[in-house]
Amino acid sequence: MRLSSSLTAGILFLTLAVAAPPPPPPADADGWASLFDGKSLEGWKAAETPAAFKVEGGALVVGGAARGHLFYDGPVRDHDFKNFEFKAEVKVAPGSNSGIYFHTRFQHKGWPNDGFECQVNNTYKDPKKTGSLYGVKNVAASPVKDEEWFEYHIAVTGKRVVIKINGETTADFTQPDDYKPTGFPGRILSRGTFALQAHDPKSVAYYRSIRVKPLPD
Repeated sequence: MRLSSSLTAGILFLTLAVAAPPPPPPADADGWASLFDGKSLEGWKAAETPAAFKVEGGALVVGGAARGHLFYDGPVRDHDFKNFEFKAEVKVAPGSNSGIYFHTRFQHKGWPNDGFECQVNNTYKDPKKTGSLYGVKNVAASPVKDEEWFEYHIAVTGKRVVIKINGETTADFTQPDDYKPTGFPGRILSRGTFALQAHDPKSVAYYRSIRVKPLPD
């Protein structure tokens, strides 16, 4: 059977429409774009333990299962960032550990090899507490309490990383030209996506209002 040109064009249009990725959400007047819709894991990709990630009450719940990482895989800047500001509202259950990675990339299992981790830990046994640039600029005492929402702000410009918790600077690091990371050779400033860490079955953290403001490279 020979299809008419109009029918063929219609089929092609529908095929392209289905295959095309969703457009990124519009940025607000100040340049901030949302990475989380508050309803689903759309735009995120789970590794190692998908059961460690779910959405409840408008928040992204991370943890309560074996180790895993949830990587941003959505349309904003095609999930590739170099210079940026990142903000999220975070709440941590007692004795829990989590983290926010940047300049990382998807990997199927293990602790991310690439990028830096910004620590989320108020009362877990690890001495590196909330607001630390993990293993680089460490915070000995958490500036916030368990079970209370707080703002996590990460800014990267060039070779400088600044972390603020509720508007107060907790870590300020400028990567030297001869910087050599220990343990993970890929933990250097470069570019990449974000990831949220599910640390262990007893740790639970909550994330909402996750957004980014891309800055010029």
